[in-house]
Amino acid sequence: MASRRTPGSSPPHGQRGVISIEYAFLLMFGVLPLLLLTFSGVMIFAAQQSLALAAGEGARAALRHGDLGERRSNACQAAARSMQWLLNFSGDAANCGDATTPPIAVSDAYACNGGGTARCIQVSVFYDYDQHPFLPGTGNLFGWVLGEGLRSSAVVQLDDGL
Repeated sequence: MASRRTPGSSPPHGQRGVISIEYAFLLMFGVLPLLLLTFSGVMIFAAQQSLALAAGEGARAALRHGDLGERRSNACQAAARSMQWLLNFSGDAANCGDATTPPIAVSDAYACNGGGTARCIQVSVFYDYDQHPFLPGTGNLFGWVLGEGLRSSAVVQLDDGL
């Protein structure tokens, strides 16, 4: 006759430690990946917010008086200061002398939409998450969601003194 376990009795000798192993697998394959994906998502959100802030700060800096070259340089430098942690993480540097190539691009003055004589400048910032993911291996995972990378832009209308 087979012996039955009653509640409160110890498990058979071959069953000891199985629950500990099950919890270790649950942690390793369940909780840990979930935490890593959550961390990556939060970091992507922080990077996108930093890019939006950098584009806005760059556009505001373009309002400082000076010729167009000085305005573009001011915009690039202000954007670079706002997204410095992303530039440091990726190892990229902002080329504010040229200011036409990523990670920070500042356009020449152009006629704003809506006609008139108003002129605008656009500040665009970019972070390539596929090349510099916050956690290794998540670049491909988040690539289908992010597309070509993280980017933000802001447009400012210049005063008539330009």
